[in-house]
Amino acid sequence: MTHYLVELYSPKPTWAALDAAGRAAFFEEIGAGMGALVEMGVAPLTLSEVEAGFDNPAQQRFLAIWRCPDKAAAEALVSGISASGWHDYFETVNAVGAEAGLEAHLAQLAEL
Repeated sequence: MTHYLVELYSPKPTWAALDAAGRAAFFEEIGAGMGALVEMGVAPLTLSEVEAGFDNPAQQRFLAIWRCPDKAAAEALVSGISASGWHDYFETVNAVGAEAGLEAHLAQLAEL
């Protein structure tokens, strides 16, 4: 069953302190690690800055939404992000869930 990861994140002072060469090296490692995830079917749907001006805004500066073909791929993605050192540089909140439509979700809420 398709799963989604939503990440909300903001840079830490450690990111601000990293020079351009250090940032480039970090991004190169991230790119190298993506190959195996892409082969598993992991796909970024969007990676962007959070827009201001909407009701109940997130406190984080950036967002990423990933589609994974199954729970195992979502677990691999979350593990890979962690192993990359991402959390050394970005304060991150993750939300992972299986795909469900409006009716299924309303049923989940009704059961509470």
